[in-house]
Amino acid sequence: MKISDIIAFLETRGSSKNVQGMARFGIKPSIMVLGVSLPIMRKLAKKIGKNHVLAQQLWKSEIHEARILAVFVEDPSVISEQQMDDWASDFETWDLCDTACGSLFDKTPFAFKKVKQWMKSNDEFVRRASFALLAWLAVHDKNAMNDKFVKFFPLMKKYATDDRKYVCKAVNWALRQIGKRNSALRLKAIALAEEISKLDSRTARWIAVDAIRELRNPKIVAMVAKK
Repeated sequence: MKISDIIAFLETRGSSKNVQGMARFGIKPSIMVLGVSLPIMRKLAKKIGKNHVLAQQLWKSEIHEARILAVFVEDPSVISEQQMDDWASDFETWDLCDTACGSLFDKTPFAFKKVKQWMKSNDEFVRRASFALLAWLAVHDKNAMNDKFVKFFPLMKKYATDDRKYVCKAVNWALRQIGKRNSALRLKAIALAEEISKLDSRTARWIAVDAIRELRNPKIVAMVAKK
């Protein structure tokens, strides 16, 4: 499919009602938003298949839904570190950030490297991307050893005081997902959360208390024990 045909298709599937709904959930990028539903984009992506060139064209269109579609059709085996950095620098909404991290970036060989690199960025959405990527790796990378996650604990503690909404929620998300990988990581994540709770930061305390509550929930304990 040609890029022009895809954009035309997306425009016909847009909805101003959806755009308003997205805005209520904090999805208000500076680029064009059409209000196309995620199921429509997933179905279209499946029809298109993986296409590296098309993915780049879709991203450059500066249309929100086209960029989400770009994530779905991009080939993780050919994406470069530079492209990951460039796309991350364009993030300005949590949905695009989280979709890219969980549907593309976590499948690249650079994933853990980018977690460390992006955590140190002062940009709110680039730092969010680091923690979102870590959370998705905790869910999707079944072969990663515990140490791959534990090594990030000092940085997680350091940035738990970042009170920006899209960062602190992602730190909490990553902490909870790591703790749900297995019983050993659950105990280590709780120990880290207890350390974080002692920081002189309201944000850090929220991150810690919420994570501890979930990781000590009997249903979660039982679920993790079965892994």
